[in-house]
Amino acid sequence: MSQHVTAPPALPHLRPDAFATPYRDPVWDGPTDPVLVADPLRDEWDLFYTQRRATAPELTGVEWVHGTGIGVARSSDGGATWRYQGTAEGLVPPGTELPATLWAPDVVRIGERWIMYLSVLGGRRTDWTGKAGIVQFASRDLEHWEYLGAVDLDSPRVIDAAVARCGDGRYRLWYKDETRGSTTYSAVSDTPEDPSSWVLEGVAIPGRPHEGPKVFRLGGWYWMIVDEWRGQGVYRSCDATGGWTRQEHLDGLILTAPESADGRPVVGRHADVVPLGGEDTVDGGAERALLAYFTHPHWNGEDIGTMSPDPRTRLSHVRAAVLEVRDGILVCREH
Repeated sequence: MSQHVTAPPALPHLRPDAFATPYRDPVWDGPTDPVLVADPLRDEWDLFYTQRRATAPELTGVEWVHGTGIGVARSSDGGATWRYQGTAEGLVPPGTELPATLWAPDVVRIGERWIMYLSVLGGRRTDWTGKAGIVQFASRDLEHWEYLGAVDLDSPRVIDAAVARCGDGRYRLWYKDETRGSTTYSAVSDTPEDPSSWVLEGVAIPGRPHEGPKVFRLGGWYWMIVDEWRGQGVYRSCDATGGWTRQEHLDGLILTAPESADGRPVVGRHADVVPLGGEDTVDGGAERALLAYFTHPHWNGEDIGTMSPDPRTRLSHVRAAVLEVRDGILVCREH
């Protein structure tokens, strides 16, 4: 267990006004599902994201969200500006139907390595069919990735992994199971770098369909946010092992209108959360965190299937907001 509790290297500085200028992918203009990773080796921040092919011509249905790679950008100024680095290499598991579809990475420092939990689909599809699973990779430099294997979650369609260490000292993997109501399920492990070690626990967040869970500690509590396509739903737990309670403030939603299009609100989608200012998070005492998310700035709908033919509706960019805990309530302060 000692390898899991070793204090991580000091984090590079991260600005509370990071992404004041939204990040746009220079290739396809469709970055989604952002995750921020501190790189103490370079004293920089890495941004990993799903590189949707928003501007690719002559695609039908939802083909533009398939056949995607994982884009990478870096910042040496605390997130004020980002340098595109291309797509991460070596992330297609052996035996995957090509061209592979890669979605929604989560990257967690465990011991001396970073572990990536990645959603993988075989092939390039025009609809939402096909098998989807979660696989693991490991890296010591955030550039070269070693395939570790697939996680068996007893379902043919699981995506959007999020991994964190809980109050009981164990790690949990939360994910969206699209065969079970598109709600959040969890698995638990004492050795999270081993894909075969995960043991299913069951449903964590039932009810309204959602995706993109993210678990973090802030202000003495564990929090989970999920993308409900109308904003981020907020839940709280004392130890993240279960017992998630919906926040009552503002109907338990944040990021309901960080932008607008045609006079209607544009919601914040699939997000990541990291502490700000190098604040201590060992006991959950951090007071503020950065919430990185994406929007479709020219589209205000909830279902991709309802998008208009206007090609601008596929465009997306990455923005950020600041999270604070006030009197036990998670509050979002948008830029």
